[in-house]
Amino acid sequence: MEEFTDFAIRNYHLFIALGVVLGMILWVEIRRATKGYKEITPAEAVTLINREDALVLDVREANELGQGSIINAKHVALSGLKQKAEELAKNKDQPVLVFCKTGLRSSQACKVLTGHSYTQVFGLKGGITAWMNDQLPVVKK
Repeated sequence: MEEFTDFAIRNYHLFIALGVVLGMILWVEIRRATKGYKEITPAEAVTLINREDALVLDVREANELGQGSIINAKHVALSGLKQKAEELAKNKDQPVLVFCKTGLRSSQACKVLTGHSYTQVFGLKGGITAWMNDQLPVVKK
């Protein structure tokens, strides 16, 4: 034990760095666990849509819809989501899958929905870009 103590005293900067790294990991994990929504892959999204009858929300702006959208997706631009959040789902326990082009705006939209008491909110990791890269079907509007 004396050798460990001597090592720790001589290399205190390593222990400080270890503490900082562990603190950062803990902070990231706590944030992920408490954000109220989950990010899922396109394959998981297909399962959610087919088995759970999820409401699919496209939060891109209208001028971005030309590249295609997920079948049966409802378009509500992020800029108008706060006003329409209450009327979207039949009930707030229905799963809601949110996507945008790359996943950045969908995370903001997920926060809006969880703030309006939606209990099952999912963001599509990578957005419609990841969906299309996985060669999943899209419809042109």
